[in-house]
Amino acid sequence: MSMEIVRAQVGEDPISLAEHEALVSQAADGHAGAVVGFSGNVRDHDAGRSVLELEYRSHPTAGQRLAEVVAEVSAGRAGVRAVAASHRVGRLRIGDAALVVAVAADHRAEAFDLCRDLVDEIKRQIPVWKRQHFADGSSEWVAGA
Repeated sequence: MSMEIVRAQVGEDPISLAEHEALVSQAADGHAGAVVGFSGNVRDHDAGRSVLELEYRSHPTAGQRLAEVVAEVSAGRAGVRAVAASHRVGRLRIGDAALVVAVAADHRAEAFDLCRDLVDEIKRQIPVWKRQHFADGSSEWVAGA
C-alpha cells in the first residue's frame, strides 16, 4: 500500500483535528498502527499581550504550495500510509484551529516524525501571514504563521 495525501488545502472553512484524523485513518484502511495529529489553535496571548482574534491572509498560490510541501516532505517516508493538512485563512477567534495536520503510519515514531516535520515546513514555506488584533486596539502582521 502506498502513501496517500487525502487533503492538502488552504481555505476559509473551519478545520478540525478530529476530521483530519478520521480522513487518514480511513485512507489507511486498517494498515496504520498510529495516527498522530497536530492542531495549531488561536491563543489569547502573544509575548505578554492580550490577543482578541487573528486574521490570516494567503497568497493565491498558498493552496498549491501547501500540496507541494506535503508531497515533498512525505515522499519516501517508510511506513507512512496517509497524510492530511489544512491551513485556515480569514478571521479566526480564540480557540479556532488555524493549522491542522494528521498522519497515519505503521508505527508511532514515523507518524510523530512526519507530523512534526510537516508542521515545521508548512509554517516555514507556505505564503500565509497573520494579523494579530490586540486588546489595546493595536494590531501587527506576522509572517510565517
